[in-house]
Amino acid sequence: MSTTPLPANEPGRTSAFLVYALYLLSIPSAAVFALFGIIVALVARDGAGPLAHSHLEYQVRIWFQAFWWTIGFGILAILGVATSWLGVGLILLAIAGIGGFVLYLWFTVVSLFGLLALLDNRAK
Repeated sequence: MSTTPLPANEPGRTSAFLVYALYLLSIPSAAVFALFGIIVALVARDGAGPLAHSHLEYQVRIWFQAFWWTIGFGILAILGVATSWLGVGLILLAIAGIGGFVLYLWFTVVSLFGLLALLDNRAK
């Protein structure tokens, strides 16, 4: 039976783990921890080893995707409030609310799978 040895403590691996932990705590903190997480990921990715670097790049990418989708749903919600007197706004508000919920759920699940991949020494 052969076993694959775990790599030595690679530079940036602790930072990648910390960012995943902050991302997973972002929903109870109203995304404040996600903001701290992206700052850590941006600072740590330059000196990271190959495995940690792939995770830190992935973390930056998913944060920016979530950020721009949040901006889009926010604009949709503002349009919904502005047009609620027409009746169309209620539909826009519902789409923005459901979309925001799905986005936060996606962010949490993707962060969890990323953390599991990091713990399993797989690149993202």
